[in-house]
Amino acid sequence: MIEVNIFEIKAKLSEYLDRVSKGETVLIYKHNKPVAELRGVPERQSTPRPIGPLPGRPAFKLPPSFFEPLSEKDLQLWEENSGGMPEPPASKRDGRRRAKRSKTQ
Repeated sequence: MIEVNIFEIKAKLSEYLDRVSKGETVLIYKHNKPVAELRGVPERQSTPRPIGPLPGRPAFKLPPSFFEPLSEKDLQLWEENSGGMPEPPASKRDGRRRAKRSKTQ
């Protein structure tokens, strides 16, 4: 592990980034106290992820009824209950600010 002062890392950042990319770790100090650690990021997975269930995990099947349209009754219930998020109540502080603005304008 390399230990450097923040002023040195600012002056030679590219050099330390090269060292980090090769696997070294840099501990950065400010006023003789450690404040950060600079280390490499692992490479991304280059092979594509498999499609489908994971090995060893149970698979499930959707019944054909899952793809059928909802009944009128169920659709109406769904639409009635999906009205969106209610707006939060205005705080007293917001009201005071609005009142001040209207008085000064």
